[in-house]
Amino acid sequence: MKDMVVTIDGPAGAGKTTVSRRLAGRLGYRYVDTGALYRGVAHAAREKGIQPTDDKGLSDLCAGLELELVAAENGSRLISGGVDIADLIRTPEITMLASAVSARPVVREFLLGLQRRLGESKRVVLEGRDMGTVVFPEADVKFFLSAAVEERARRRFNELPHDDGLTLEQVEADIRRRDENDSTRALAPLKPAEDAIMVDSTNQTPDEVIEFMMGYIEAKG
Repeated sequence: MKDMVVTIDGPAGAGKTTVSRRLAGRLGYRYVDTGALYRGVAHAAREKGIQPTDDKGLSDLCAGLELELVAAENGSRLISGGVDIADLIRTPEITMLASAVSARPVVREFLLGLQRRLGESKRVVLEGRDMGTVVFPEADVKFFLSAAVEERARRRFNELPHDDGLTLEQVEADIRRRDENDSTRALAPLKPAEDAIMVDSTNQTPDEVIEFMMGYIEAKG
């Protein structure tokens, strides 16, 4: 099978991380969680007290920011300035902040080059929200993975620690708000590429989704 760039876009909680990581393992490809890069910017902005609407502050921040995705046993770890912050960027606060900063042109421009470099050698599965539309419009195979919002909320709720009193209803409200933010922003809104293969994971296991995707990948390859 020829070397390919495979993109998997979709909204929060659709199962992109699990499917992308396991699909990459099945193919022997590198897995790249591009959402972690936006979370890295959001984490750095919070640490510096920079508001997500402060383009000058974000520009200065990005100019000195060193982000790196390092392969690990369970996917990848995000390194910022030599420090592993992978366990610090999965909180609801960082999730919403990442959605906000991802709408700023200065942040997207900063990360665009980095993301494209990660796919230069092909043999890569890239997970994100605009991989097939903006970052890799010429990708060999593009998927758009989604699920019913109630199911996505349930999955996300089960992933989060419950010692902070967070409820399923609050998680669902956050996901609906993030969906709205991501799909209506002027720059690179969340939407399927015209040639993306649509996958609804609501009633499918990750293994079933991966088998479905492999059929398209093998046909393409």
